[in-house]
Amino acid sequence: MESHVVKIVDIQQVTHDVKSFRLEKPAGYTFVPGQATEVAINKEGWQNERRPFTFTSLNHEPTLQFTIKRYADHDGVTNQIHQLVAGDELILHDVWGAIEYKGPGYFIAGGAGITPFIAILRQLHRDNQLAGNTLFFSNKTAADVIYEKELSNMLGKNAHYILSREQKAGYENGIINADYLRSQATDFSKHFYVCGPDKMIADINAALEKLGASADNVVFEK
Repeated sequence: MESHVVKIVDIQQVTHDVKSFRLEKPAGYTFVPGQATEVAINKEGWQNERRPFTFTSLNHEPTLQFTIKRYADHDGVTNQIHQLVAGDELILHDVWGAIEYKGPGYFIAGGAGITPFIAILRQLHRDNQLAGNTLFFSNKTAADVIYEKELSNMLGKNAHYILSREQKAGYENGIINADYLRSQATDFSKHFYVCGPDKMIADINAALEKLGASADNVVFEK
C-alpha cells in the first residue's frame, strides 16, 4: 500500500470544533469527489493510527483539503490533528471509494457526515450541474453547521438546515425521519445520498425503503 508524507500548508477554523486542513498534494495523486483516504499523524506513536477522512477539495486543485471535526472527549486522532500547526506532517494512504455521485437527488447529512458531499457539491457547482439536487443537513445547533454560507450560496432554497437541539429563526427544528422525508421529498425515484452517524444511516435507509425508494438509488458509506 502506498503512503505519502505531506506537510500541512494552511489551517482554518470552520466551526467551534471543525477545522479545514490544506496539505501538499503528492505528484500524480488523484481522487473522485466523495472518495476518502486513511490519514495518520507523522509523529512518534501516531504513525499507525489511521483514520478515514474524505477529501473536501477538488481534484484539479494544487493542494488537498480535509475538513475534520474534533472529538475532544477522548485523546484520539482528531484531537491530536486539531493540535497540529502549519508545517507539521500527515501520512496519506491509498484513495478508496466512499460515496459516488450517480445523478440528481437528495443529499441527507448528519453533522460531520456532510464531508463526503462537500467535494461532490463543489464539483457539481463548478460544472454548473447542481440543478435537481436538494440538501437536508441535520445538526444539533446552528453553531455546528459546517460551511453553511457556502452551501447556501451553492444550493439556495434547496439547502435545508434541521436543528435537533435548538429552535432558531431561519432553521427547521426536529429530526430527519420518515415523516420529515415524506413531507419534503417530492420524488422517491431519485437518488438518495446518506451520510452521518451509523444509527442515522440505518434509520434513514429504513425510512426510505418504507417510503418506496429503490435500494439501488440509495447511496451510503458501507
